[in-house]
Amino acid sequence: MKQLEFEEFYRCGRDVCLRAVLAAVGDRQLAEDLVAEAFARAWASWPRVRGHPAPRAWVVRTALNTRVSWWRRRRHEVALEGRDAETPGPDPAGLDPTLLALLRGLPRRQREVIALRVFLDLDTATTARTLGIAPGTVTAHLSRAVATLRGHLVTLDHPEVGS
Repeated sequence: MKQLEFEEFYRCGRDVCLRAVLAAVGDRQLAEDLVAEAFARAWASWPRVRGHPAPRAWVVRTALNTRVSWWRRRRHEVALEGRDAETPGPDPAGLDPTLLALLRGLPRRQREVIALRVFLDLDTATTARTLGIAPGTVTAHLSRAVATLRGHLVTLDHPEVGS
């Protein structure tokens, strides 16, 4: 029973969690790795995750926390010179490449709020609890992020407006 329940959760939640994490981190391969790790942790803690008020938010928060842990471990590594740049391919998460590029330009907390409020469709209170911030802070970050994105997207649609 536990396995079937988790399989259904995974099947219904993987893509939306991937889109949310991708929106927050801006790198498709990293987002896929983080979501896979978060779902593995969800499976290991399934009774607790199942009882969480927003299990998908638990997965996304776990993925984002995992990113911070990975970054801390790797921050002293040296990048290899001459490494080939990644060639962007079709995005399996279904995010428009232009939108993804704009999301990458937002501050980290604004990306996280967008990921939870927009991609997971969580309410302000649940987003605040998930991120450990006040509901008013969620609203402020969302407002700033939307204004920034709107400004860039309007400029892209109508280049003469920004000139």
